[in-house]
Amino acid sequence: MRRWPLRGRRWTPAAACLVAACAGGHYRPVSDTPVRIGKPYTVRGITYVPAEDATYDMLGYASWYGSESGKRTANGERFRPGWATAAHTTLPLPSYVEVTALDTGRRIIVRVNDRGPFAGSSRIIDLSRGAAEQLGLRAVGKAAVRVRVVEPDEKDRERLRHGKAARPLPPVSDAVRANLMSQVAAAGMTVR
Repeated sequence: MRRWPLRGRRWTPAAACLVAACAGGHYRPVSDTPVRIGKPYTVRGITYVPAEDATYDMLGYASWYGSESGKRTANGERFRPGWATAAHTTLPLPSYVEVTALDTGRRIIVRVNDRGPFAGSSRIIDLSRGAAEQLGLRAVGKAAVRVRVVEPDEKDRERLRHGKAARPLPPVSDAVRANLMSQVAAAGMTVR
């Protein structure tokens, strides 16, 4: 096997490729295949176990991020802050989720292609700047949301893979929103 010298160390071609990919420039094309679940990993002393969960439906907080423009997402794609994407600690990459802002009932579909958030158990999703803008959360930074796994049609998947918003969804009904907000209150959370 040929060795690749680099600053006094010997690297295999595979290791050299990994280092080059981390430095940027070699991004995975935006695609829905392969779906990657990944191995358990630990961040700040907490172990996360990625798994497929078609019934995932959780209440918690969403925050947003956007200063990572051009960096690699956990599934190897280039992070594009204006796109409707998100980070989740355990869902397969990529996945699609419907995110509902509980203060307004507004709903959007986003494509999960990154890992996070890693700032406390009540934060269940990090939205890209574009997704936060679509949901009306950019100005608040953090808000109570419902996140549930969905299987959008191919037209919506295609739009999200190309940086466009999925079809608009009507807001949840007042009755559903009231039910979700009562669950949030019972859990000791606030809407904002």
